[in-house]
Amino acid sequence: MKNIHSCCALVAFFTCGCIVSESSDSARKSADTAAASSTQVATVPDSLITIPIGDSVSLDTAGLGSQLDSMPPLASDTGFKQITEKSVDAAFTKFPMRIPVRGPLTLRLQILLDRANFSPGIIDGAWGKNAAKAFSWFRAANGMDTTAKSSIDQATYDKLVAAGQSAPLITSYQITADDMQGPFIQIPNSVYDQAKLECLCYSSPAEEMAEKFHTNQQMLKQLNPKVNLSSLSAGTSLQVPNVENIPPASAAIAKVVISKKGYWTHGVDASGNVVAHFPSTLGAGYDPSPTGDFHVTGIATDPTFNYQPSLMAEVPDTKPTAKLKPGPNSPVGTVWMALSKPHYGIHGTPAPETIGYANSHGCVRLTNWDAERLAAQVKAGTPVQFQ
Repeated sequence: MKNIHSCCALVAFFTCGCIVSESSDSARKSADTAAASSTQVATVPDSLITIPIGDSVSLDTAGLGSQLDSMPPLASDTGFKQITEKSVDAAFTKFPMRIPVRGPLTLRLQILLDRANFSPGIIDGAWGKNAAKAFSWFRAANGMDTTAKSSIDQATYDKLVAAGQSAPLITSYQITADDMQGPFIQIPNSVYDQAKLECLCYSSPAEEMAEKFHTNQQMLKQLNPKVNLSSLSAGTSLQVPNVENIPPASAAIAKVVISKKGYWTHGVDASGNVVAHFPSTLGAGYDPSPTGDFHVTGIATDPTFNYQPSLMAEVPDTKPTAKLKPGPNSPVGTVWMALSKPHYGIHGTPAPETIGYANSHGCVRLTNWDAERLAAQVKAGTPVQFQ
């Protein structure tokens, strides 16, 4: 009987088997870095790492679909239309303020939360459950009441501004020649067609820019009404959320805590204080995430994805195996943090819009940027607790 355990991240292209290996380039870079630093995190060996099999993204019944249904269409949403560089950076002086479903204040709060290491997931100007959870946990971490999720007072706003620093919330970014180097590839649905690709790269420069600045293409279009996102080139200037070069958490992450019910991942310091928050997708149903205490055993950047039908209940054993090259649109995203429980890990995703609104089959999925941020702050031996 086939192993029906599953956890690898996946856009809704196919149900897949996956084994991850660190790319040779990544291994060399890790080795070079390790030679230069005695504190370098242990890298995942180049040998294959098996991961539970058969994951697919299925939205929960109260998740992304219902949230989008509750919001007005962007075309007629006056709050969304009010989002501009000037409106987001405008000072807010009247408190307490109701947080709109969409609008400049909402986008401002998302950027501040992201810069404070309390990630709202995609910065899209919409006050969904990921943003509300980040806001609630930020208040809790600062000793405030956590019941207020749809309004903000002066004290909370001041702490957010202090934590998020005083840099402008929207900044200008000039696309470089490196940004345009690509290759940019339309990802086919078939796993075997995907295996033929040079990489699971971004599909377009616009997708690359959106992920670089933790947002989506709709927001880029709103902030740049005179720019044709389908024809970006080196030298093009974009207005973007100012989230590059975010400093690490205010205190060192001594432990990672993952909530199977709350759908979040926390970095906590040595005193147990929450210093980083990330919305997460976790296992449910017949493939739940584990419970208990584990630890990080290694980290692989740009992992390779291996498709093995023999390990999948849904696919005939006669189907051939396939190896998918690394890339941000890989089923496991741009980074894999292996855990001491065999076949489980924390990793990125090619579908950031599903984070917090979908179920995995055991592993922990974060947006690529959040996974990279967490990976930079943990090391081999860092405790990980599922609760």
